[in-house]
Amino acid sequence: MAEAAETAAREGGEAEVRRLEATEARPDDLLNADGYLFVCPENLAAISGEMKAFFDRAYYPVLGRLEGRPYALMVCAGSDGENAVRQMARIATGWRLKAVADPIIVCTHAQTPEDILAPKTIAPGELARCRELGAGLAAGLALGIY
Repeated sequence: MAEAAETAAREGGEAEVRRLEATEARPDDLLNADGYLFVCPENLAAISGEMKAFFDRAYYPVLGRLEGRPYALMVCAGSDGENAVRQMARIATGWRLKAVADPIIVCTHAQTPEDILAPKTIAPGELARCRELGAGLAAGLALGIY
């Protein structure tokens, strides 16, 4: 999902695009960006541990320094993904970021241990939604809309 959004964002060629794993992202990465697309899996009806650790590590160092910047959210969920979206949206609200698109939740319906642990294949239509979001966010930033 993140790769699809990144590829589409780069195709416009107007915005600088960086994709970072939650484990490597730091507060300075947030400060040096004009907008954000936060993408994570749902784990146990919540954001992944890695994403939670990123937000814990970055929240206070950037608090009061990101106001008004645009963001969007994508979640890959096994059940519904709503709680993971709610968690990230609350963090974005605390940072006073501006949502510029409805969140994308891709539900894999993985409910058994085997399905949960298996590699996931995202349907072409869902990947198209991810590409549209990435391209739209990049274009909006490049055009100064956000």
